[in-house]
Amino acid sequence: MSSLPFRTTPAKEDPPPEFLCPITLDLMRDPVAAPTGITYDRAAITSWLHSGGQRTCPVTHAELRAGDLVPNHTVRRLIQDWCSRGDVELVPDTPEAAAVAELEGATRAGDAERCAAAARWVRRQAQLAERNQGRLASSGAARALAAAFASFADAAAGAAATSDDALDAVLAALALVLPMDEEAIVAVGTSSASVARLSAVAANGGLHSRLQAVVVIREIISSSCHRYGAAAVDLRANTEAVVHVLVKTIKDAICPQATRACLVAVYHLACAGESAAARLAAAGLVPALVELLVDADRSTAEKALAALDAALVSSDGRARARADALAVPVLVKKMFCVSDAATDLVLSALLRICKKFPEDDMDGTAAAGRRLSIIEALQVGALQKVLLLLQAGCREETKEKATELLRVIVRYQGRVECVDTMDFRGLKRGTTILTT
Repeated sequence: MSSLPFRTTPAKEDPPPEFLCPITLDLMRDPVAAPTGITYDRAAITSWLHSGGQRTCPVTHAELRAGDLVPNHTVRRLIQDWCSRGDVELVPDTPEAAAVAELEGATRAGDAERCAAAARWVRRQAQLAERNQGRLASSGAARALAAAFASFADAAAGAAATSDDALDAVLAALALVLPMDEEAIVAVGTSSASVARLSAVAANGGLHSRLQAVVVIREIISSSCHRYGAAAVDLRANTEAVVHVLVKTIKDAICPQATRACLVAVYHLACAGESAAARLAAAGLVPALVELLVDADRSTAEKALAALDAALVSSDGRARARADALAVPVLVKKMFCVSDAATDLVLSALLRICKKFPEDDMDGTAAAGRRLSIIEALQVGALQKVLLLLQAGCREETKEKATELLRVIVRYQGRVECVDTMDFRGLKRGTTILTT
């Protein structure tokens, strides 16, 4: 539970009406918002719902449950600002609130040592118990840590080496109190120095630091694209660095958590537009994903297939997949072997590789690569698997992809000899058949 860290003393002016709880008419200590759009003090509305046996919003009379309440950080900050300007003495009344207040105070003062100490306390508490993570999140710890990281990253960019320890401590704590709200994401994501720092740590830091950095990068990219829209952050100043470090981390396979975090990030980045997908392909994403898929577990395989399918939106991604000797065989091998969702992604990826696209080059290279990929697909049994899928039944969307892929590859039936998908040595990469 989050509580505003204050006790009131006689004020020179009455608080604004919107700062008062509709139930108690007192200044709210822990403002929480109901789905009805009304903000209450947590203690008052909880007492109303539990002790009073009520199941409705006191103001709108709509149905309301305690689990529907969420912290209203905006109102909380406004009340804090109002208190700081008046005669209301701020006194933290929970350890979590005290830590957040200390982080915010240290950030405003530019005190790296104080900030590092507060961040280490947050990290220790988050590691002790999962419920502590919830309390820290409700107290706005992610937002305070994100603001601190952005502030001290800017200072470090100005050659303030004393900020390094604070940045490391803040990053370690921030990775444990996710998810980040929009304000936290904007604080870090719009700071060029912050993104550059995260990229540098993810590329060259220690094992734990690299994991923490890519987890935060994933949060920034995926949340800004999925929850808040691509306009929430602008990574253009650091796109090359971010793309490089994500692909590098996938190749390095430092740990499963880091790999999955990078897969989620590259998927959302590739979905942001063909230009981003082309940058990822140019950085070597396609062969990295193909190699990862060979022995990936289910969760990793699904994420890798989603990222690969998104990368193949670009003509460069398709060209690199067609040039990779393992791409088509590995994709065909994954049909029926992972999950229904994975099979759907395999069909989508194979269709992008085998289908003719107007934007592909017109000098014959793309056409030759496309025909060779179709032949390889037939060699490793793609036709039989697609027919089996259609006979066994599948979702309508998957059926449409399978039918379209069937139309693309069936015209080459009879030109090749099938081989076992487990024996990639049986593949023939010759080009003589392409001219027939």
